[in-house]
Amino acid sequence: MFGSKKKSLEVERIVKANDREYNEKFQYADNRIHTSKYNILTFLPINLFEQFQRVANAYFLFLLILQLIPEISSLTWFTTIVPLVLVITMTAVKDATDDYFRHKSDNQVNNRQSEVLINSKLQNEKWMNVKVGDIVKLENNQFVAADLLLLSSSEPHGLCYIETAELDGETNLKVRHALSVTSELGADISRLAEFDGIAVCEAPNNKLDKFTGVLSWNDSKHSLSNEKIILRGCVLRNTSWCFGMVIFAGPDTKLMQNSGKTKFKRTSIERLMNTLVLWIFGFLIFLGIVLAIGNSIWENQVGNQFRTFLFWSEGQKNSVFSGFLTFWSYVIILNTVVPISLYVSVEVIRLGHSYFINWDRKMYYSGKATPAEARTTTLNEELGQIEYVFSDKTGTLTQNIMTFKKCSINGRIYGEVCDDLGQKTDITKKKEPVDFSVNLQADRTFQFFDHHLMESIKLGDPKVHEFLRLLALCHTVMSEENSAGQLIYQVQSPDEGALVTAARHFGFVFKSRTPETITIEELGTLVTYQLLAFLDFNNIRKRMSVIVRNPEGQIKLYSKGADTILFEKLHPANEALLTLTSDHTSEFAGEGLRTLAIAYRDLDDKYFKEWLTMLEDANAATDEKDERIAVLYEEIERDLMLLGATAIEDKLQEGVIETVASLSLANIKIWVLTGDKQETAINIGYACNMLTDDMNDVFIIAGNTEVEVREELRKAKESLFGQDRSFSNGHVAFEKKQQLELDSVVEETVTGDYALIINGHSLAHVLESDVKNELLELACMCKTVVCCRVTPLQKAQVVELVKKHRNAVTLAIGDGANDVSMIKSAHIGVGISGQEGLQAVLASDYSFAQFRYLQRLLLVHGRWSYFRMCKFLCYFFYKNFAFTLLHFWFGFFCGFSAQTVYDPWFITLFNIVYTSLPVLAMGIFDQDVNDQNSMDCPQLYEPGQLNLLFNKHKFFICLVHGIYTSFTLFFIPYGAFCDTVGEDGQHIADYQSFAVTMATSLVIVVSVQIALDTSYWTAINHVFIWGSVATYFSILFTMHSNGIFGIFPNQFPFVGNARHSLTQMCVWLVILLTTVASVMPVLAFRFLKVDLFPTLSDQIRQWQKAQKKARPLRSRTPHTRRSSSRRSGYAFAHQEGYGELITSGKNMRAKNPPPTSGVEKTPYNSTSWIENLCKETTETVSSFSQDKTVKLYTYL
Repeated sequence: MFGSKKKSLEVERIVKANDREYNEKFQYADNRIHTSKYNILTFLPINLFEQFQRVANAYFLFLLILQLIPEISSLTWFTTIVPLVLVITMTAVKDATDDYFRHKSDNQVNNRQSEVLINSKLQNEKWMNVKVGDIVKLENNQFVAADLLLLSSSEPHGLCYIETAELDGETNLKVRHALSVTSELGADISRLAEFDGIAVCEAPNNKLDKFTGVLSWNDSKHSLSNEKIILRGCVLRNTSWCFGMVIFAGPDTKLMQNSGKTKFKRTSIERLMNTLVLWIFGFLIFLGIVLAIGNSIWENQVGNQFRTFLFWSEGQKNSVFSGFLTFWSYVIILNTVVPISLYVSVEVIRLGHSYFINWDRKMYYSGKATPAEARTTTLNEELGQIEYVFSDKTGTLTQNIMTFKKCSINGRIYGEVCDDLGQKTDITKKKEPVDFSVNLQADRTFQFFDHHLMESIKLGDPKVHEFLRLLALCHTVMSEENSAGQLIYQVQSPDEGALVTAARHFGFVFKSRTPETITIEELGTLVTYQLLAFLDFNNIRKRMSVIVRNPEGQIKLYSKGADTILFEKLHPANEALLTLTSDHTSEFAGEGLRTLAIAYRDLDDKYFKEWLTMLEDANAATDEKDERIAVLYEEIERDLMLLGATAIEDKLQEGVIETVASLSLANIKIWVLTGDKQETAINIGYACNMLTDDMNDVFIIAGNTEVEVREELRKAKESLFGQDRSFSNGHVAFEKKQQLELDSVVEETVTGDYALIINGHSLAHVLESDVKNELLELACMCKTVVCCRVTPLQKAQVVELVKKHRNAVTLAIGDGANDVSMIKSAHIGVGISGQEGLQAVLASDYSFAQFRYLQRLLLVHGRWSYFRMCKFLCYFFYKNFAFTLLHFWFGFFCGFSAQTVYDPWFITLFNIVYTSLPVLAMGIFDQDVNDQNSMDCPQLYEPGQLNLLFNKHKFFICLVHGIYTSFTLFFIPYGAFCDTVGEDGQHIADYQSFAVTMATSLVIVVSVQIALDTSYWTAINHVFIWGSVATYFSILFTMHSNGIFGIFPNQFPFVGNARHSLTQMCVWLVILLTTVASVMPVLAFRFLKVDLFPTLSDQIRQWQKAQKKARPLRSRTPHTRRSSSRRSGYAFAHQEGYGELITSGKNMRAKNPPPTSGVEKTPYNSTSWIENLCKETTETVSSFSQDKTVKLYTYL
């Protein structure tokens, strides 16, 4: 607590390099991380506290205390303490095991090695021993140990490249830049050891894209920003080494600030059971009071006639005191209405369901030999109640692999495979790919099936050559050769890598570059182009261009970018080709491919020199510099000649489209929360069919201020409801129930499909203000929600927002460390063992290898678990009400003396032996429809979302059913025995014969009832149900035998009673009548209900029985869409600033300057390259079309 108080007061951080003594006085956290919940000292108290939050455990503890009081206890104390200790111990062992793995993971991370500068020497230190202010050396491909201020690196000008996949899910490289004054330190250990700069910066926080501070050194101050910081969780790439000073360590790092806390998760059914236990306890108190009052009245009116013969003391003769003692005695006797065996059975059933998930071969991924794993056993039934799925994009929906699939060149599509009749066909294994073996630079993993493109290249088609030449020239890729002489590309974005790699395979190989030249190999011939200018990409321009001079002296501008932007820059002569190419890009976009338009322009030498002069003047200007440069870019990027377009596949994981469609039919809303760019996220949304061209509208929320966001939300809601519905300002307070009712009514009034796209900046304003309620209302009325450029903490905040205000069950699924926070926040966390490590899996409740397995996890295992648990609880409560309330009716005939109606051994064995296994078999194995029909008909999932199978209403029905059954079980035998004699002429109405008759009737009735409740019979069900009945009779006759009486005469005094009673015909007639009277009303009600008001499950069960040998038709989801209206498939995961890096040469090691081509050229760009590199630009999307919906056929 003290540590948290100190941290809350920290407003700024002061760190001195190489001075641990100075930094220790601030008591900064060390670099050790803790994701575990317990340690040896805290495990017992914290775990017991958590377990006794379960009302039933507290209830049984209270009963145990009562049973220790001899004046009121009619049952021995060990009947409660043994099962209570067993349940608590089982749960504690499971929790301890889970936490042990967290400790193991923590230790693995904390014991990683890092080189730290200590006492002027580099020493290997464990991560957990790294302190704030230490100088750490990192080498290529190493994880960053803490949040570091970059001091120097092996690259020119103090550059280093990092991969931030574990922070934001992006795998494209980012650049960090050391201060020029510290980059001079290089790798000189003595100079680094003497470095004593003092950094004053912001306090620890969770903002990944922001850092402010000042470094003071050598009597000068230097501003620090996010571009100077390397965060924990990043990986150093393409940089031999770098040195950095630790600013934040351990829990203070931005990664850990975003990771969230491990929470104690309970299912909604468990929370309901807590409420029901309180209700039952209140009902038990009510029964106890009624019986206690009856005892006081009886003692006062009847009992005083024979108290003298009992030698009672004066205190015991008090009828009120007798009633008080009787009340507590009945509380103990009637406690079996909620036996602790209920909770033992629940844990066993959950364990069985977990093993079914682990053993499911249809969720086993052979590619990585990875089975599905239930990492917790307490949440299975909640898998059947999910309403919202929050999914990461990169590595979860996609494979994070970009592949060049198709292109359009000069009006012709390449990449499609046609049959002999010229009709397009799907690519199969029988199709022969293009043979690239003659190309020594080719990669064997690259496949392209259209041979026409290679034929066009061989025929020397100039447009095709120019197209591929552009791909090899217009990019920011860096090349190097490995030790084997193979060409390796260092790409800033996977899109560029895919395009340059495609050009390489088709004979236009990018070889190398300098700040002034680009060298490519064109069909085996080396050609060097002079790089005259680089017009860099940004999110407003949505294009990049290079201006080069070829060996013939011609100046050409090559450009690639969003089709919606580049098509506006074309020369009028391209009109016919534009129409054709536009149709092609629309077709590509309809197939979920990412498109870029490709164009060029021939430049006049004189015109280019004049333009270059104006650009140099603009670069030198102090006012409106960016605007002037943007105008010049626009001026030269016009009258372009269209070459065609590219289509890249951001490969979805297998089965994603089918899974999304199926979950949508199950009324599960999928929200995509990603750190990726807006265009990329939207493109994947279309590829997955989460976004479709037929949607009524797609709302873009991209405001940079709270006012802008509020206005955008207002316009979106106006579009939904019209002008008549006023927009709430967020200050009007509603009762929660009224608000939920209003929201549900509003959702029903919204017709059509809508989608919402919101970026991280806008979301930050929403979450920090009262606008969040308005956003949530809008989002919940949309079919699809995509949040892009969000931080890990924002992901968790979105999940918490829905949990808090919608009262809905949520599931979060992801594969990286940046998903851990939302996985912990959601009711159910699912980790995918993907390419970004195992952090998500370690924090998850369930894990598997592919997103498509989520469909089976929810629609089969989740639905079955919920169905089974609900049937189990309904039957268990019914059974125990019927069993326990017989004591209540008997109380009116035994003077309210708290005498038990059954043999004490029957009370002990009823829930443990006689009825435990049948209900376990039903709870573990039962199913209403098979797994295939559960997948084929996702609408079967909806009862779980609406909580229809077990709720307070269902519980009340179980209570009434149990009361009715107990009534018939008591009064039919009582009435029958009242004036009855046996076949031998002797009476049979003694207490023990009456108890045996009722007990036998009870066992048979509940066994018949569970047989009626069982939907799916297995051999185990038969053995357990009928075996339990046989076990009852064998134990009954054994306990009433001469042999057992001879051994334990005091415990088993009723010798021969069972044999005497159960040989009487009238007793069996009573048992038969009792069974029929108990079961027939239920049977009649169910028959009429299924016949007159069948549910979807009932209908499919009937269909399933009629079609046992017929395979059901599978619903098919179209893999491609064709849109009558045009939509851009543009998505380019590129970052601004790399153009200036290339033209300035700051990212290249020194080489001999190449010969120039006679044209004076100054590398340029609009602003400082590093400012551009780190500047965030508001992302917008121009337009969305509306067309058709995707519909799956449903059963019945």
